[in-house]
Amino acid sequence: MATQGTPVQIQVEVDDAIAQGVYVNMAIVSHTDTEFIFDFVFIQPQAPKSKVRSRIITSPAHAKRFLNALQDNIQRYEGKSGAIKIAGEADKGLERYEGHYL
Repeated sequence: MATQGTPVQIQVEVDDAIAQGVYVNMAIVSHTDTEFIFDFVFIQPQAPKSKVRSRIITSPAHAKRFLNALQDNIQRYEGKSGAIKIAGEADKGLERYEGHYL
């Protein structure tokens, strides 16, 4: 048993199919009183419909920890690689993406 203040080391395994990952270019976030739902979608240009490729359901506390981790990683990425540009923002130097604006 770990005592308070002693870090616990957790081993996380990823099977081959999950390790391949899936590409998405849109996320839909919704919530209830007790959970957050993240739906990840790949939208192909000119396609009239698409399917959810992955759905994550989690607690509000974990969703907030995820937000903090994502913000921290984006800050570190931009510190090394420069600002991430998003299509459709006011930056006039951006090349426009011809398709869906996400």
